[in-house]
Amino acid sequence: MFTGEYEHNVDAKNRIFVPARFRDELGDTFMVARDLRGARLKVFSLEGWQSYIAPIMEQERRVSEKALRYLHRNAMQVSPDSQGRILLSRELLDYAEIDKCAVIVGCSSYVEIWSRDNWAAELEGEDNDEISRELERFGL
Repeated sequence: MFTGEYEHNVDAKNRIFVPARFRDELGDTFMVARDLRGARLKVFSLEGWQSYIAPIMEQERRVSEKALRYLHRNAMQVSPDSQGRILLSRELLDYAEIDKCAVIVGCSSYVEIWSRDNWAAELEGEDNDEISRELERFGL
């Protein structure tokens, strides 16, 4: 399970360090893709990626082919180097508005990569009372 929050710089070659505890769970090769709901990236193990796209595979081809093309055209299959860094494309970094500093956040079954500024804005906009009510509604 992915938990925790880590801040790391993106180097001049567009590489970012992935925490060892995340790498252990992600495996030797994993997927990085645009998040469909905002300016951030999602990171999945290969098995997690297959689970993520499984509902698309159940749709008719006309729909699934477009969706798969959209998801995969900027996604990357990456492998960390000996220092635990992955190379991200300029397109992914631009999409997530990541310039120099990124925040890597565990989200149970996947990982998110945010720009520091966008992450700070996300936290500032959190309504803890609303989140508490939703969690209670879920039975937590």
